[in-house]
Amino acid sequence: MEQVLERTEEKMQKTLNALAYDFSMIRAGRANPKLLEKISVSYYGAPTPLQQVANISVPEARMILIQPWDKTLIKEINKAILASDIGITPSDDGQSIRLVFPELTGERRQELVKDCKKKAENAKVAVRNIRRDAMEEIKKMQKASEITEDDEKDLEVKIQKATDRFIKEIDEETEKKAKEITTV
Repeated sequence: MEQVLERTEEKMQKTLNALAYDFSMIRAGRANPKLLEKISVSYYGAPTPLQQVANISVPEARMILIQPWDKTLIKEINKAILASDIGITPSDDGQSIRLVFPELTGERRQELVKDCKKKAENAKVAVRNIRRDAMEEIKKMQKASEITEDDEKDLEVKIQKATDRFIKEIDEETEKKAKEITTV
């Protein structure tokens, strides 16, 4: 009986974690090394994550510095960055690569806030779907006489409270990210 609640909360937490990860990939005018997590470089013929072939640092608020350990990889890294969807053109000096992030325009900030809200709404829908699945499972358990009607009602209340809590957390995270994006 309690396993249903635990599984439900676990799934809701995964949804919240996925949203937080999505938010971390949205650049808010500041350089964030997480933007480069999805980029792979061809290293001796094998696709290798950028973090495994270079040192990545943020020397200034709007700049990422990539220093490959093997300088012959600079062309490959440049190519991988250009092929990615981060929208920044790399510049290199033969030793390292710099990614300079332009200041976001007011219009672009509003687009990013809208994007955040859309991602948050999708996360809320996912949480509600998880709730619906859990409620159906509880009803089936009650019909199969695995739990009593009182247990069914108690579980439904607990699942609804968990749903409300996760929806509130999603709203708070969205508000925080929107504030981060709109702060100049």
